[in-house]
Amino acid sequence: MNCEFSIRRTAIMVLPVMALLFSACNVDVQKTADDKGKNVKIDTPIGRLHVSEDADASETGLPVYPGARPSKEENDQNHNNANVNIATGFFGLKVVALSYESDDSIEQVKQFYMGKLKKYGNVLQCRSGGTAANYHDDSKDDELTCEQNTGNNFELKAGSKNNQHIVSIEPRAKGCKFTLVYVQMRGKDTTI
Repeated sequence: MNCEFSIRRTAIMVLPVMALLFSACNVDVQKTADDKGKNVKIDTPIGRLHVSEDADASETGLPVYPGARPSKEENDQNHNNANVNIATGFFGLKVVALSYESDDSIEQVKQFYMGKLKKYGNVLQCRSGGTAANYHDDSKDDELTCEQNTGNNFELKAGSKNNQHIVSIEPRAKGCKFTLVYVQMRGKDTTI
């Protein structure tokens, strides 16, 4: 799982599909306060889709690493934050993602988040190539597993497949970039 979330990429992929599925809908598109992004709300009789850059670290269940600053794209616009909510009578999905940068080492950031993630259960360490530092029994359907990572990053995961807390960390010339992610999914018989 590559945790580089771009609100524009998310909206481009999700909005056309949802627009085709939903009829008799209300669509509300608003520019963000800084005029650099958009918040989109689609509400229909069968479900809703809300996509915005308005994400708060508290929604991930994790604190921001001390001294970290929001990560900026090369064009100096922050499009690495996403808050996506999809809710229907059949399924629900909530994804909150925020990217930050720190001048501290990867190891310092990793140790900080290892401690913070423990409250959600065992912490799985996933490295490039899909290898895990901790063994987990794949026979448990809701247990997290490592996925094929690309590049030079690694991920820390805790929780369950339907309620994940993830920290993806990658090296930079000075320090590192890290992304805090919260993913919550539900089926027909559960709620978000």
